[in-house]
Amino acid sequence: QVQLVESGGGLVQAGGSLRLSCAASGRIFSESPMAWFRRQTPGKAREFVATIDWDGNLTRYADSVKGRFTISRDNPKNTMYLQMNDLMPGDTAVYYCNSNTGDYAWGRGTQVTVSS
Repeated sequence: QVQLVESGGGLVQAGGSLRLSCAASGRIFSESPMAWFRRQTPGKAREFVATIDWDGNLTRYADSVKGRFTISRDNPKNTMYLQMNDLMPGDTAVYYCNSNTGDYAWGRGTQVTVSS
């Protein structure tokens, strides 16, 4: 069973940058398209942020983050990343990683807070 641990969140001023990491256990990680999601309001559904195919050749982004966020992965390290630049207060959320269809158990996420 794949376990996911997100890290790298924090408090940053608008215009700043953060790099999130998603560490996955389990060999199946390298075979799975993966994605980042975020929940901006407790109790609200998670929203899609970005996805990457199994070998990193194809990526897709939500319109709200396109041009500012970059998703990448390192399969030998079983790790996925989200480089977030030019952060805005609207990016404040708990960020989660999972397969692009949410097949695995959700981790705790990592909190990103952007101050204006």
